Amino acid sequence: MATPDAATLPPSTTKQPNADPRALEPKAAVEKIRALVGTDLRPLADRLGVTVWKDGRVNKGWAGQTIERYLGLPLNNWREADFRTWDLKLVALKRRPDGTLQVKETMALTMINSADLQAREFEDSHLLNKMRRLVVIGRVWESTKEESSRLVAVTQFDLSDPKIYAQVKADYDYIRRTAKEKGFSSLNGRMGVLLQPRTKGAGNGSTTRAFYARTAFVAYMLGLSRETGDRKRETGK
Repeated sequence: MATPDAATLPPSTTKQPNADPRALEPKAAVEKIRALVGTDLRPLADRLGVTVWKDGRVNKGWAGQTIERYLGLPLNNWREADFRTWDLKLVALKRRPDGTLQVKETMALTMINSADLQAREFEDSHLLNKMRRLVVIGRVWESTKEESSRLVAVTQFDLSDPKIYAQVKADYDYIRRTAKEKGFSSLNGRMGVLLQPRTKGAGNGSTTRAFYARTAFVAYMLGLSRETGDRKRETGK
């Protein structure tokens, strides 16, 4: 069966009168995005007015912004969930020599605020609020030219699995404890089993940190792997 292209896609960004795109439920969003599986996102970005290149530099968030526009959402940098009760995440995948797909890089979840991290237990954390309901999308990264990139996977993810929830909580608690005992600047990418606290921003001297899902965890979310991660990593135990 032929896959849809940017010229034949349904006008998903056409809003109904008084419709709030942020009220879209994750199940409905997944159904809409599944219509894009096999579609090259690059021409779709042009159709929806998403900037991919400017002044010789690539807009790293172009693919995610394309999906948001497709679902009717305006460009944004909200700290709360994109769609009120759930969040949308898109990750790049690359092909191994044998043709199978692997996750190219870790997935940013949310920025870490030092005071907020030290004050809040996991159950009351912004991280948990972000991870309760996610829609995760995978697209194939072809090259740095970003001339083509097909959407190949979409799934809904939450923390309903008790083992996954327990490990995410353990990672958060370890990162939080380290920040309180050794300082915020001591947080580094070696920490955590499923999550890692890593610098986010320009330059190696960046003092900002964000929670990232490790590549093995992202592969598990997308159904590319049955394993969630390397339990030999730094856990604080």
